Amino acid sequence: MPTTPLHLATVGDTALPKIVFLHGFLGSGSDWLSFARKLENRFCSILVDLPGHGEAGIPVDGDPERFFMQTVAALKSEIRRLSAEPCVLVGYSMGGRIGLALALRHPELFSKAMIVSSSPGLRTEEERAARRKSDEGIARKIERNFEGFIRFWYDQSLFATLKSHALFHEVEAQRKQGSPQDLARALRLLGTGNQPSFWSELPECRVPMLFCVGEKDAKYVEIGKQMVELCPSSSLEFFERCGHTLHIEEPERFLASVERFIEADRAMG
Repeated sequence: MPTTPLHLATVGDTALPKIVFLHGFLGSGSDWLSFARKLENRFCSILVDLPGHGEAGIPVDGDPERFFMQTVAALKSEIRRLSAEPCVLVGYSMGGRIGLALALRHPELFSKAMIVSSSPGLRTEEERAARRKSDEGIARKIERNFEGFIRFWYDQSLFATLKSHALFHEVEAQRKQGSPQDLARALRLLGTGNQPSFWSELPECRVPMLFCVGEKDAKYVEIGKQMVELCPSSSLEFFERCGHTLHIEEPERFLASVERFIEADRAMG
């Protein structure tokens, strides 16, 4: 199996309990840096750059049918290397999809998982095939005109609340720092059309879950409701006035939610 490229950085004393943060498409581990710094007296945050993002490369010849689960396996190995004890997981969007797969297949790695604006994938092969076709068109946009793609991406309705947010131009500028070739490859290899469906595995989930959605992100509100019905020991938290990027739009509330989530885990223990 070829090596799956990841880049990991830690914030905080590595002897402290650990939180693994997984970013969304176009992002990087540094998206979580402000949260990690506020938590560093009590937790060691593991900030991951997923393949094709940040400082992590991505293979030119990656196998679209296998790369998603290869990434899950590579993360499992890195988390085991960095932590002998179960970690808390926080995953957003693409990172939430990968994180949910990781928690379902390797529950021993985590005490709890917080899945933000994300899903267990698409239920049918027909849906996955349509998504692969759509993502190929988007990947070509990225390669042809990256700045035009960034405008197109944030014109989607799920980002409407982010576009009116004070931090939007800072976020947009950060996204423009990515490599168009690597990001197009990441979409082809890690897009929702190329991951297995984990819907059928949710009822067997052994990791307590918190699903977070922005109330204005209608698609993921519905997905969140369906997930919490299937997944034992799970709950659903709505972020009022927020869209898909609720952790950017309401960072103080999001941090408070992370802290409550962790403290509840401790109380249960």
